[in-house]
Amino acid sequence: MEKKKDFSPTIIEETIGKICKKNKFIYGYRKIKYLIQKELNQIVNHKVVQRIMQKIGWNCAVKPKKAIKIGKPFSITGNTLNRNFSADKPMQKLTTDITYLPFGPKRLYLSSIMDLHNGEIIAYTISSKQDTKFVLDTLNQIDLPKDVLLHSDQGSVYTSAEYYNLCKEKGIIRSMSRKGTPADNAPIESFHSSLKCEAFYIKDEVITSSSIVIQIVENYIKYYNEKRIQQKNWTTCLRLNTGDGSPRVFLLNSHFLGSVPY
Repeated sequence: MEKKKDFSPTIIEETIGKICKKNKFIYGYRKIKYLIQKELNQIVNHKVVQRIMQKIGWNCAVKPKKAIKIGKPFSITGNTLNRNFSADKPMQKLTTDITYLPFGPKRLYLSSIMDLHNGEIIAYTISSKQDTKFVLDTLNQIDLPKDVLLHSDQGSVYTSAEYYNLCKEKGIIRSMSRKGTPADNAPIESFHSSLKCEAFYIKDEVITSSSIVIQIVENYIKYYNEKRIQQKNWTTCLRLNTGDGSPRVFLLNSHFLGSVPY
């Protein structure tokens, strides 16, 4: 193929138009450049082809990108909890989070609230949608004393106006982890990790329906609250000889623990 310096721009434009229409405008200027050189047996600069296509509007048709909705957080608060995961009494400090459950035919989500006094899961919701209603449903399951501290991460549901307003209505003091710092919410992160490991991963069973996933999660939470030993509770209960250290046993015997440190 030889280069021809006096190649007519009009001929190039006409050939580009013909090739674009023939190929239904699916090619960009690089492929058009290749095709025009093949048809005219002449070297054509890719910048010339690009400039002509842009000028006339013959750019290749592309799949439109989905608009990314960037929602500005309504309200972010500081890390009031500050990794002080002990509580002197029930309903003094709570922590909440969402985890995904990719174990059945479709992904489900679990929203949980934990009481840091004894590590008990006091409310939870399982849903196929990770939205604000999902979190509000969990929070509305429990009656809370005024000025209870509720800690979460900075996920969009927790920084939404709906969550802020419900917390304000209930007299809740909000606390949030620092961005990208899951250790600030370690207790409930640990619970979700234990649930997925002990109820799903180590059993390695084929789960054929979402209802089975829900049943497994509900059974595990019951076991976790009533029977599973927690190191924090077990050490104290063993010293006092008051039980096995599960959250419920710890709570039932909490009247013995007034001055006993965690």
